[in-house]
Amino acid sequence: MTEKEKNDFFYVCSLIEYIARQTKNRRGVIVKALGKDGIEKHLYDAEVNHCLSFEQVSDEVIEQYEIQNGDFDTITECKYTVPGFMEIGKLYSIMIEDCAPSGKEVDELLKIFSSFISDKISDFQTDIYYQNTSYLECSYRAGYLLD
Repeated sequence: MTEKEKNDFFYVCSLIEYIARQTKNRRGVIVKALGKDGIEKHLYDAEVNHCLSFEQVSDEVIEQYEIQNGDFDTITECKYTVPGFMEIGKLYSIMIEDCAPSGKEVDELLKIFSSFISDKISDFQTDIYYQNTSYLECSYRAGYLLD
């Protein structure tokens, strides 16, 4: 992956996390709504859209893809410091870079955000987010959290 592609994936992963928090949805709900074509469109637009606020782009995506509010709120009741949406976006972009075969990064993004590991990362009442990226990647590949 080129540096530009890495930055684009970081942006799109952060945008997905931001939209999921705004709409109180699982991250898999957001990537399902966008679909592969939508993800590819936002990767293409990332270089321009990163100059806009996440709020503006998020509002446009929510409206365009008719994303409804959900009930997956992992922030309101959290008693610990919640990592920023860009920190989580960076984590996802690293996982995609490390796990995806060359040319299959969008497919891997869809898989990771739709997998069990995404809900685990989003549970800010636990320490999963703070675990080593290699542990998260191995757990993702195994299909369960490793001991």
